[in-house]
Amino acid sequence: MGYNLQYDCFYRLEADTNPQNFSSPGYPTSYPPKSRCQWQIRASEENVIIVNFLYFYIEDDCSDDFVYIYDSLSPDDSQAITKKCGQRPPSNPLEVVSSNNIMLINFIAETDAEKPGFQASYRAIPKCGGSLSQKEGNFTSPLYPSFYPPRKNCSWTITVAPGSKVRLRFTMFRMKEPGVDTRFCHKDYVEIMGNKYCGEVASLSLTSDTNVLVVNFHSDQSHTDKGFSAVYSSYDPSNPCPDRFSCTNGLCIDRKLKCDGWNDCGDMSDERQCSCDTDQFHCSNGMCKPKLWVCDRVNDCGDGSDEKMCGCAQNEFQCGNGVCLPQSVQCDDKQDCKDGSDEVGCKTGEYRSICTDYSFKCKNGDCINKVNAECDRVQDCSDNSDEAICDCGTRPYKLNRIVGGQNAELGEWPWQVSLHFLTNGPTCGASIISNTWLLSAAHCFVTSNPANKDPSSWQSYSGMQNQYIHDNVQFRKLKRIIPHPLYNQMTSDYDIALLELSEPLQFANTIQPICLPDSSHVFPAGMSCWVTGWGALREGGQGAQILQKALVKIINDSVCDVVTEGQVTSRMLCSGYLSGGVDACQGDSGGPLSCFEESGKWFQAGIVSWGEGCARRNKPGVYTRVTKLREWIKQETNI
Repeated sequence: MGYNLQYDCFYRLEADTNPQNFSSPGYPTSYPPKSRCQWQIRASEENVIIVNFLYFYIEDDCSDDFVYIYDSLSPDDSQAITKKCGQRPPSNPLEVVSSNNIMLINFIAETDAEKPGFQASYRAIPKCGGSLSQKEGNFTSPLYPSFYPPRKNCSWTITVAPGSKVRLRFTMFRMKEPGVDTRFCHKDYVEIMGNKYCGEVASLSLTSDTNVLVVNFHSDQSHTDKGFSAVYSSYDPSNPCPDRFSCTNGLCIDRKLKCDGWNDCGDMSDERQCSCDTDQFHCSNGMCKPKLWVCDRVNDCGDGSDEKMCGCAQNEFQCGNGVCLPQSVQCDDKQDCKDGSDEVGCKTGEYRSICTDYSFKCKNGDCINKVNAECDRVQDCSDNSDEAICDCGTRPYKLNRIVGGQNAELGEWPWQVSLHFLTNGPTCGASIISNTWLLSAAHCFVTSNPANKDPSSWQSYSGMQNQYIHDNVQFRKLKRIIPHPLYNQMTSDYDIALLELSEPLQFANTIQPICLPDSSHVFPAGMSCWVTGWGALREGGQGAQILQKALVKIINDSVCDVVTEGQVTSRMLCSGYLSGGVDACQGDSGGPLSCFEESGKWFQAGIVSWGEGCARRNKPGVYTRVTKLREWIKQETNI
C-alpha cells in the first residue's frame, strides 16, 4: 500500500470538460515544510481525467518532496501512475491521464526547500483506437505526448487498397518500466502481427503481410510513460522503395547509404553482402569501416573486431599516446610515459603526489593523479580546491532523455548564447562561463572588417531558444573582446576569444554557466558530446530559427590528423561522425561542444572552430581544445 499519512489539506474535485485549476499550498511563493495534501478528482463514467501541470517546481530529491499520482482514489502503490519532483520547463510540462473516471494526487513535502510548488489544471475528456483507411496518416498512444493512462487497451485497424501493403514507422517509442525484460514485454506493450514491443526504441519500422494491419496497445495498472507516435503509408509491394534502397524492415533509405559502414536501416540489412574497399576494414559482423579506425581504442565495428590484436604485449603497459612500456613502470613515482599516464590512478592510501600532464594541481601545490578530479563530488585536495568552483554545468529544468530530433528544448542548453553582429542577426555562438564572461571563437572577431573587433557592433542574447521569441531572454552588450594573441587566421590555431559583458547576467532556469575543464581533464576518443547552435541546417542552407543540437563523438587524435591532412594542432580536437550527416555548420562558430560527466556536470570540451563544408563524409568538425587554453582563460578572467 501507499503512504499512511495524516493530510493537512484534502480536496474533492469534480472534473467536467472545462479546465479548472488547483495548486500546492503557498503557491506561488513557497510551500511550507511538512506539507501533506491530497486531491481526489472524479469525472462522469464515460470520461477519463487529464491533469496538466502548468507550473512545476519542487525540491529535486524525490525522497523528501514529491507529487505522487494514482489511478485510484486511495494511495495504493499498485495503482500508481507516476512520482515526480524537481522542475519542469514550459516546453516539457507534466501531463497525466487516468484510465477511468477517477484520479488521486498526493503532495508530500518534508523539507524547508522554499520552492514555489505547482499549479495544475484538470478536465474530463472522452474515453482510444479506431479504423484508419487513408493512403497515409498518423496516430499516437492515448493523449501523447502526455503520459498514457494505466489499464488501457486500444486497437487501430489500418486498411489500404487491395494489392497494396502498409508501411508503419514509429517516430517516437518509449514504454519503459523498471525490471521489465524487453524480450517478453509482459506489462505495457504494443502488439503488431503477433510480436510485442516495449522499452525505448530509437528506430522501429514494420511492413504488413497484407493490406490490413492491426496495432494493439496495452498498459497495465501502474507505471506509465510517453508512449508512441507513428506514421503509416500505403506502398506497392512490387516496388516498395522507388529509386531508393529497401530495408528488410520496410524502411526506405538513400542508395548511397548501402555498404557505407553504418547501420542506417536499423536492422543491418543495408550492410549485408558488402564488399569492402581496399581502404576499409572488414568487421567480423560484415560491416566495412575505414582502416584508419583500426586499433584507435574505439569499437567502431560494434562487435569489437576492429580493436582485437591491438595494443601491447601481455606484460606491457600502453601509455595514453599508444607507446608500450614494461608494466613495471606503472606507479613507480616516475613519469615514464610522455603524457604521464603511467602514474594516473595510482593509489597507496592516497593518490601519489608526482605531477604529470594528467595531474590536477591543487591550489596548495599538491598534485592529484586521478582522471578528472575536479567537480566530481569527492574532495581530493586537502584544501578542497578541486571542488571549490563547481557552481556550473547544471540544467535546472527536468528534461526527457533525448531520442533523436534536432530542435533543442527551452532550458536544455542554458549556457548557449547567440551573438548578433550589427544588423546581420545571429552570426556566431558563445557559451556562458560566468555572469560577466562569455567564451567564443577568435575568427568571429578577427577579420578584415574592423567592425568585427568593435564590442559595440555585437549584442549577446542569453536564455534564447527561438530567434523570434525573446521572453525571459537577457540582452547584453559587449564591453571587451579579447582574442587570443597567438590566433592565426591562416591555420585557425588558438581560435579562442573571451567576451566581457557590459553588465552581469542574472542566472535563471534558462541561463547558467557551463563548467570549464581543468587543463588535466580528459575527454576520451569515442565520448559522446553535444554541439549546439542556430547555424545552417545543411550545407549552403539558411540559419535555424530554433536552437539545434547534434550528438557527436570525439574522434581519435591520430584519425583526426589523417582526415584533416595534418591541419590540426595540439590545440584542436575533432568531433563528429566520419560518415557525415551530423556536424556543426556555418553560424555555429564559437558555440560550445558540451560533454556530460558521471559527476552530473556538463563540461565544455571544445569551441566550434572550422571544418570543410557541413557534415561531409570523412570531414569531421574541428574544435578549439579548451583544456589546452585553460590557463590563458584563467589569466584573463580569474575564472
